[in-house]
Amino acid sequence: MNPDYILDQIRGKRIVILGFGKEGVSTYRFIRRHFPDIPLTVADRSEALKTDDLNDPYLTVVKGENYDQGLNDYDLIFKTPGISFNHVNYWIETEKITSQTNLFLEAFHKQVVGVTGTKGKSTTSSLIFHILKTAGRDTILAGNIGTPFFDIIEQMTPTTIVVAELSAHQLEFVRRSPDYAVLLNLYQEHLDHFNSFNTYQIAKLNITRFQDERQFLVYNGDDEHIPGLIKSYHLNRDRVIFGTEPQEGPYACCRDRKIHFAISGHVEDEYDLTDYYNLPGTHNFYNIMAAMAVCRHLKVSHDDIAKGLRSFRGLPNRIEYVGRFQGIDFYNDSISTIPEATIAALKALKKVDTLILGGFDRGIEYNILYKHLHENPVPNIAFTGPAGERMMHEWQAQYPLPENVIHEQDFRQIVAFAFKHTPEGRMVLLSPAAASYDQFKNFEERGRIFKNLIVEYNQKQTHE
Repeated sequence: MNPDYILDQIRGKRIVILGFGKEGVSTYRFIRRHFPDIPLTVADRSEALKTDDLNDPYLTVVKGENYDQGLNDYDLIFKTPGISFNHVNYWIETEKITSQTNLFLEAFHKQVVGVTGTKGKSTTSSLIFHILKTAGRDTILAGNIGTPFFDIIEQMTPTTIVVAELSAHQLEFVRRSPDYAVLLNLYQEHLDHFNSFNTYQIAKLNITRFQDERQFLVYNGDDEHIPGLIKSYHLNRDRVIFGTEPQEGPYACCRDRKIHFAISGHVEDEYDLTDYYNLPGTHNFYNIMAAMAVCRHLKVSHDDIAKGLRSFRGLPNRIEYVGRFQGIDFYNDSISTIPEATIAALKALKKVDTLILGGFDRGIEYNILYKHLHENPVPNIAFTGPAGERMMHEWQAQYPLPENVIHEQDFRQIVAFAFKHTPEGRMVLLSPAAASYDQFKNFEERGRIFKNLIVEYNQKQTHE
């Protein structure tokens, strides 16, 4: 544990904090706590950014469209995750680019379990944290799941295990990997930020790229892309491969709702999840295997792992059961921003009669979703946003549209459509396969508004 390392990287430097959202504010407060009078610059696109309340005479603020110009004038560029360099029209000296994630991993990598993947990283991170906590371990959950790394440093001890959910945005410019790394899956996502799927994959691979052979990697052997990437980069690690088939060396294998941990075919441990339904769907068995593999490596006992798994209740916005209203079951899967996640939710629930699709359009391909819904029909589809409009037209060009279809921006009308067309005993699923920021701040806001509108509509109908 070496917090002084981070301070040494900051001391005496000309610094710009690029982006002043949650992590940017956290970075500012951390620097000011240790260096109250060094000159600092905050740069953010938002013209509405307000920093007067900071009352900081040593702070310079740059706002507006040209906020990202002149970055090479600084010694350190603290990039927050949401900032993209796509529109910068000059070469930035990449060795100057850093972040909370990069400095935290350089200082504390021996204590970090890093989890990434296009989907499932929040559930897997939270499950690892929950199992460790249940087993009495000193652990903190941080990163992309909501808590900036600089905010937890003062809570840490030399024995603290930090479970870090890591996005591709956070991993893009890191120069150190965590000692314990989990790579769940790779699908097309965030192409508006990374420009190509290949660039996105390389960013994700940074979770293990800077490990050495003694450090630990858990990865999905069934994924279409991950095994090839591991092989092409010659990443020989102490590792566990998880999936549905046995592997060479240590592996976790799930068949018939039983998870086996084995080495070269010899089963060392087994977990029977026949009656386990807290995390529904085949995709969650992958998350469970990954979490178990990490906890086993950290010497958590079989019984403590089983106890933690049984008491874990899942996360909001991830196939979250909203409730039964007028005999209809409503589910909120607002975190679904790619077609693979929507397909996984449909497979997990099985009785979906009304599906809500669409949102912000990032140019993702949806052909696999159209094919799945053609072969496994859902009779009522509510499309929303630019992505929904494109889905509707592309679907219609390939297959007949379902029985009842609308394209609607107003979620009140979408909820009304769902109540009108969904029979009792069946399900309504919000699993948009698209980002939320065409009309919502984030997927959490989209899910919260969806849930509130269901309750509001039901109360209105009940009192009429």
